[in-house]
Amino acid sequence: MKDTILIIDDRGKRYLARPGDDMVPIKGVGTVRSDSLKGSIESGELSIGGKTFKVRLASVEDIISSIERKAQMLTSKDIAMILHLSGIVSGSKVVEGGAGSGALSIALLAAVGAEGRLTTYEIREDFAAIARKNVEFTSLSERWTLKMGNICEKIDERGIDAVVADIPNPWDCVAAAKGALRIGGTFCAFIPNVNQVVSTVHALRDSSFTEVRAIETLQRELLVHEGGARPSCDMLGHTGYLVIARR
Repeated sequence: MKDTILIIDDRGKRYLARPGDDMVPIKGVGTVRSDSLKGSIESGELSIGGKTFKVRLASVEDIISSIERKAQMLTSKDIAMILHLSGIVSGSKVVEGGAGSGALSIALLAAVGAEGRLTTYEIREDFAAIARKNVEFTSLSERWTLKMGNICEKIDERGIDAVVADIPNPWDCVAAAKGALRIGGTFCAFIPNVNQVVSTVHALRDSSFTEVRAIETLQRELLVHEGGARPSCDMLGHTGYLVIARR
């Protein structure tokens, strides 16, 4: 991730760039010399066509919030909980069901590190194409395999540390996930509706998974002013539920 750069204009619009050997085209901005782009990291500023832009190394959140979207993407609050509750760390081997726009894939790849591995299954060619484009823009794709296939029908991998499913019918992939996971491995599904939660929980219990639970994470900003602080009236409330279990 150290070679992905975030550029912000005076209106707050954000652009991502990857320095190369010569000139770097930045969509919506122009073309920049690669050496000046790299050198701008220390100063935090970059001048292009008489305009000054803020520059910094891009974080996972920066990349996810700026990539091209085809499907609705998970929010950072849900992604963070998936990583934490699934026990995904450097060196983990993970299977993901549903590529979407690649946002979760990028976060999973950053978490598993150079020694880990992520295999993503996707059934739609259009989603796979966008996910591939977004992941390959980062420096993470070397540890990633994207397969066209249905995670509910077959998972080729074995001894997996975690299976993460962002699909409409996660209860249908429980059997395949059980076969892929190591003993103690984690199953985690992101689910938008309560009736889907119920079906998934029952399927996990029927398949002898343990520590089965369903949670919802809410997020509210705290506004700090000169006169004090108060919670924001706006809240990032329901985005989806997480169902977690262990084999």
